[in-house]
Amino acid sequence: MLNRVILIGRLTKDPELRYTPSGVAVTQFTLAVDRPFTAQGGEREADFIPVVTWRQLAETCANYLRKGRLTAVEGRIQVRNYENNEGKRVYITEVIADNVRFLESSKGESGSGNAGNSNATREEPSYGGEARGNQTSRNKNNNQDPFSDDGKPIDISDDDLPF
Repeated sequence: MLNRVILIGRLTKDPELRYTPSGVAVTQFTLAVDRPFTAQGGEREADFIPVVTWRQLAETCANYLRKGRLTAVEGRIQVRNYENNEGKRVYITEVIADNVRFLESSKGESGSGNAGNSNATREEPSYGGEARGNQTSRNKNNNQDPFSDDGKPIDISDDDLPF
């Protein structure tokens, strides 16, 4: 069985950082992801997907992510439920992220839209969760992980991007 999701979108607002009673950091934010087609009126539609990060990844996201920032999220889908005050069962579907990549530098936020420019500098590297970090360092020696680039920018031309 496999439960894996990869999303690229923009944050709808700044992440909310909280701590559990035992002191574990948790951050929640919503990612707006464009649909690959347009509506009948020619307008582009988007899905607004809630994302949750935990521990060090949560603190990193709270420190570096801001509203409107282009971000890639990798994780798993989780559905939880609870009974509200009216006695009705409420279901919540969210992505539990274990890897988040910041696709724009802080300098690119001034409206220049340089995310696809291969000359754009990236101030912050990508950050992954604890489980992913250990796996990446192990796979570096036997070259199994094509994404283990130690957070260095990847040289991609605008023609290679699908959007």
